[in-house]
Amino acid sequence: MPLWRTKSNHSQAGSESDPKNDPAVSASQAAGTAWLKGHPNHLTEEQEKTLHEFKKLCEENGYYKSVDEKGKPSHDDATMLRYLRARKFDLNGAWGQFKDTEEWRHENAIESLYENIDVDSYEAARRMYPQWTGRRDRRGIPIYVFEIRHLHTKNMAEYNSTMTSSTATADSHQSSKVPQRLLRLFALYENLLRFVMPMCSQLDRPNPEAPIVTSTNIVDVSGVGLKQFWNLKGHMQDASVLATAHYPETLDRIFIIGAPAFFPTVWGWIKRWFDPVTTSKIFILSASEVKPTLSSFMDVSSIPKQYGGELDWQWNDMPNLDEPARELLRPLETPPSEGESKPGFIKGPVLFKGDHIEILGKLNGQSRKSTIPVPPSSSSSKTFDSPSQEDHPPQYQESPKSDDTPTSTSTTTTAVETTAENNTDRSTDGETTATSTTITTENEKVGAERVANGDAATAPAQTVTA
Repeated sequence: MPLWRTKSNHSQAGSESDPKNDPAVSASQAAGTAWLKGHPNHLTEEQEKTLHEFKKLCEENGYYKSVDEKGKPSHDDATMLRYLRARKFDLNGAWGQFKDTEEWRHENAIESLYENIDVDSYEAARRMYPQWTGRRDRRGIPIYVFEIRHLHTKNMAEYNSTMTSSTATADSHQSSKVPQRLLRLFALYENLLRFVMPMCSQLDRPNPEAPIVTSTNIVDVSGVGLKQFWNLKGHMQDASVLATAHYPETLDRIFIIGAPAFFPTVWGWIKRWFDPVTTSKIFILSASEVKPTLSSFMDVSSIPKQYGGELDWQWNDMPNLDEPARELLRPLETPPSEGESKPGFIKGPVLFKGDHIEILGKLNGQSRKSTIPVPPSSSSSKTFDSPSQEDHPPQYQESPKSDDTPTSTSTTTTAVETTAENNTDRSTDGETTATSTTITTENEKVGAERVANGDAATAPAQTVTA
């Protein structure tokens, strides 16, 4: 068995004569509620019954708890339904994939990996795979962009060189036989699953009764030659096979743009990495189809400028949040880099837990584990063009990004000191968590000066129960 794939066969080869998918038909389906079939609160009686039987089967075999030590199910219905939808509600098929994934997560200590991964290693990996723009489509689904041309030989060599030091591998995985490149990829998928999706689920959207469990991807293959495609075959296959095996039903759409004349040849072997259901979600767009198709799924303000939209976002940028997301995640934004007008964003692994955010990962071998409360949501009554003192939680200051190289500079994450006192708050279970504090104009100036001089105070680490 390969080191990280499933023990069972969870994918099927697509047919050689798959017709080109129609983006207009897909957009029409997305505009209604048909896409929600099989999601929570959109189940038929038969699907409800199958879900009940699935949870019972998993619990009888020790892979699921209807009530855990926190008084909640070990897995929510949205997660369980992903496996059922992936197997077309075939109980045995879903059970086989769920069992394989739970064993894979245990064998590879996935949660520990995400908690302990080196921040610089995580950032280097983030630059090599699809990146969240900070925006969502009209249904609230996060939008990712993957620009293949940047993964040329030089950048790939530089990325591979970041895996040689002992700090590149999480302490918990020093003895792991799984290649470093795959461990990093696992962490990126965890960020999608445990940070981006739950955060998007908390924001206003047309169907709040169904949690967000998928992502939309714009894959830009312009300027890529056949040789580069071939050299990147393994790199891209890692991600696609992993998604099919252990993160089923997390893809909503893939829009491939800038396809060269030889792309049908490339597509012939790429589509074998996916099952037929997944290939039905992939749309190869001509130049004239790009803007009309993207704008049928998402607002122009959420489409990057290079694809005909208005969003100021380039490859390797950190997320450029929309206002509702910024309201929740403002504590994670960093002051703009020199010459930039938009704020940056904290690097490394983060969890979104509804009422608080957990900052994970290690810097220079030291854990930065801490908790930040999520600001109270009041998007209907607040704007953030000119935030007041009360609306301005602590920000993080990080090293400036490089323009196109996959390796990151040594990342130093610090919190701007906001008051003369170190205010803390006790949560109901006795854990100490950081609280938002009011920043006076004078303190903000002093904090900015300290950051510029490299003297900003590091946020104290808090022990958090995941």
